Amino acid sequence: MTTRNNRSTKNAKANRQKQKKQIQFVTDDAPLEFLNRELEWLEFNGRVLNEAVDSRTPLLERVRFLGIYTSNLDEFFMKRVGGLKRQQEAGVLRKSGGLTPAEQLEAIRHRVLLLSELQAQCYRQSIEPDLKKEGIELLRWQDLDEKDLTHMVQYFRENVFPVLTPLAVDPGLPFPFLSNLSVSLGVTLKHPEREETLFARIKVPKNFPQWIQLVDPGGSRKTFRFVSLQDIIINNLKDLFPDMEVLGVMPFRITRNAEIERDEDDVDDLLEMIAEELKQRRFADVVRLEHGPQPDPWMLRFLVDELELQDSDVYQVGDILDYSALRPIVELPLEHLKYPPFSPIVPSRLADENENMFAIIREGDLMVHHPYESFHHSVERFIRQAVSDPKVLAIKMTLYRTGDNSPFIPLLIRAAELGKQVVVLIELKARFDEERNIHWAQELENAGVHVVYGVIGLKTHSKVTLVIRQEPDRVRCYAHLGTGNYHKDTAKLYTDVGLFTSESEITDDLVELFHFLTGRSLKRNYRKLIVAPINMKDSLLLWIEREIEGAKAGIPAHIILKCNSLEEADIGRALYRASQAGVEVDLLVRGFCCVRPSIPGLSEKIRVTSVIGRFLEHSRIFYFRNGKKEPLEGEFFLGSADVMYRNLLARIETLFPIETVSLKERLWEMLELLLKDHRQAWEMLPDGSYQQRKPRNAQEELGSQDQMFDLVKQRQLMGLLKP
Repeated sequence: MTTRNNRSTKNAKANRQKQKKQIQFVTDDAPLEFLNRELEWLEFNGRVLNEAVDSRTPLLERVRFLGIYTSNLDEFFMKRVGGLKRQQEAGVLRKSGGLTPAEQLEAIRHRVLLLSELQAQCYRQSIEPDLKKEGIELLRWQDLDEKDLTHMVQYFRENVFPVLTPLAVDPGLPFPFLSNLSVSLGVTLKHPEREETLFARIKVPKNFPQWIQLVDPGGSRKTFRFVSLQDIIINNLKDLFPDMEVLGVMPFRITRNAEIERDEDDVDDLLEMIAEELKQRRFADVVRLEHGPQPDPWMLRFLVDELELQDSDVYQVGDILDYSALRPIVELPLEHLKYPPFSPIVPSRLADENENMFAIIREGDLMVHHPYESFHHSVERFIRQAVSDPKVLAIKMTLYRTGDNSPFIPLLIRAAELGKQVVVLIELKARFDEERNIHWAQELENAGVHVVYGVIGLKTHSKVTLVIRQEPDRVRCYAHLGTGNYHKDTAKLYTDVGLFTSESEITDDLVELFHFLTGRSLKRNYRKLIVAPINMKDSLLLWIEREIEGAKAGIPAHIILKCNSLEEADIGRALYRASQAGVEVDLLVRGFCCVRPSIPGLSEKIRVTSVIGRFLEHSRIFYFRNGKKEPLEGEFFLGSADVMYRNLLARIETLFPIETVSLKERLWEMLELLLKDHRQAWEMLPDGSYQQRKPRNAQEELGSQDQMFDLVKQRQLMGLLKP
C-alpha cells in the first residue's frame, strides 16, 4: 500500500540546493543564518538556573534546581567542550554559528563564569538565608558549639577517618589518579625538617552524605542543622598528617571528556567495544578544573601543570563545588517548601484493573500523557498483562534508557521463562547509561531473551513495544509507541506522550521495523511510520514545502514543532522559507534552538518558545495544518526524534501519526496551553537571548503544566461518570 509518507521525495531532494539559495545574506552586517548551538545550550541552562533564582519556586525546589543546573553543566563539559578542544588543537577554523572552535571556547568560558557567579550569589544571598528562616541551617565548622564539635569529631574518627586515603606527591609517589566529578581536597604540607612544600590529595568519599545532619539528643531544637562532609575533613586534617605542618587546603573538582572517538566500521563485538570505551573514559583528558574562592596560588599552578591544562580551563566557583550534593536538604520532610504533592491519574478507560487491556485497545486507540497520567497503570500494565497472558506469543521492545529498579527487566525475563519469544534491543551507546545497559543486556541474555545490541553506526533511540497475540480469528499485534524512555522514574518527571494501538498498518510497520533492527532487512518504505534515517528528514522537508505551497495559494498554513532541541540546517532553512512565504511557524523548543525568530525578511513569522517548569518538557509533537479549514483537521505526529542532524540521520527514530479526532483534540489542547503560557514560558529574541513572559492577570499565574494536570483530572472524572 502506498500512503502519504511513501510518496517519492525526489522533488524535495532535487530542489534542496535551489531552496538554500532563496535565503539571502548579502551584507557583512546581515544576521547570521543560525545561532551557535553551544551558546544556545548555555542559554537553556541559564533558564534552568532561573528556576532557582525565582522566588515563586518553592524553597526546597530552588535548592534542587541549583543541583540540576550543576549536573547539566557537568554533562555539557563532558560531551561538548572536549570535542571543541580537539578541534582547536587540530587548527580547525571552520565556523559554527559564526564562531571558530577557539572562539566558541572563549565565549563558553565567559558565559559559564557569569552563570556560576549568579548561582553562587543566588545560594549565598537568597537561598541560604531563606533556609535559615525556615529552620534549616547549613553551618560552617566555626558555627558549631562545643557539644556539636565533640559529636562531629567523634563522627569523623569513627566513620570517615578509616575510609580516607591521603595521597602525597614526591619523587617516590606519583601524582594520583583523579576520578571524574569527584570533589578533592588539595593540601600543601611542610615537613618539620625539610624546606620543600609537598602536595597531597584527599578524595571526599561519595559513599557518605555530603551534608551530615547534626542530631539534637535532647530534641529541644526545632531546626534541621547540617555541616558539610568537606568541612568536617578539612578541620580534622591533623589526624591525617600528624606532626606535619598544614600550610593550606583547597577544595577542587575535575571534569573529564566523555567524547571517546570510535570506529564502528571494523567492530567484531559491539558490547566489548563499549565496555572498553567505558574504561578509556575513566582516564580521558581533563577539560575543566573547578575550585572555590581564594585559591592557593602555588597549589593551583601545581594542579594546572600536572593535569596539563590551560589557565582558560580553570573555573572559580562559589563555596559549594557541587550543588547536586545538597540532596539531603532537598529531601527533608517539609512538604510546605516543595511543589504540592502530585499523584498521576489513572485514565478512565484503564480504571478497571481487572479488564483485559488488549480488549481496551481493540476498542480504539488509547493515548496517555505522562506524568499527568500513570505510567504504572498504563505502560507497565501493558507489559505485565502481555507476560501473564497465555495467548501472547511474543514481546518485542526497544530499551534506550531504563533504571536500576526497572520493572521491565524482571517481567521480560519472566516472559522468556514462560516460553514466550522475547526480543529486546538494548542500545549500548546510550550516553552515561552504557554500564547499566551492558549489565541488563547480560542479565536478559542469561535468561534466554534474544538481545540485540543495536545497529552498527546508528543509535536506536526509538521507543516502541510490539506484542503478538494469538486470537480466535487470527494472530493480532498490539503496540505501544512513545516519545519517552521505558523508565518508571523519569516518567514521573518528564512530560511524554504514548499511544496504544492495534491498528494494523502501524503494527505491520512495527513488525517490519523490528525485522530491520534484528535481521538487518533493507526495508525502505513504511505504511504509516516515519523512520530515521530512512525517510524522516525528507518527510519533514516535504511537509514544510507543502505548507509553503499552501500559503502561496492563500490557504491556511501553520507549523508547530515541539521538541527538545532544533539545529538541523536543512530543516532550519526550510522553516525560514516557510516564514517568508507567510506560513505561521511556532517552535516549542525546551532546550537549544539555532533558528533565529522575528528577523525582518527572514523569519518574521517564526516564534520560538521554551517552557521550563516542575516537569521536564520531553514530548515531541509535530503539527502541520495542511491547508485544512479547521486546525484540528491538520496532521499530528508523535515520536522519539528531535530536529537535529544526529536524530534525523544518525539514529533510528520513529514518528507516528495520530488520526483519531478525540486524540488530536487533546494534542491541540496541549500545544495551545504551552504556546499561551505566561508563567513558565520564555520567548526567544532575534539575538538568541530569551525573555521570560509575565502573567498579565490572576488566571495566567497558573502555568501550563498545572493547567494540564487540572484538565487530565477533569477528563478522568468525566470519563468515569459516563454510563
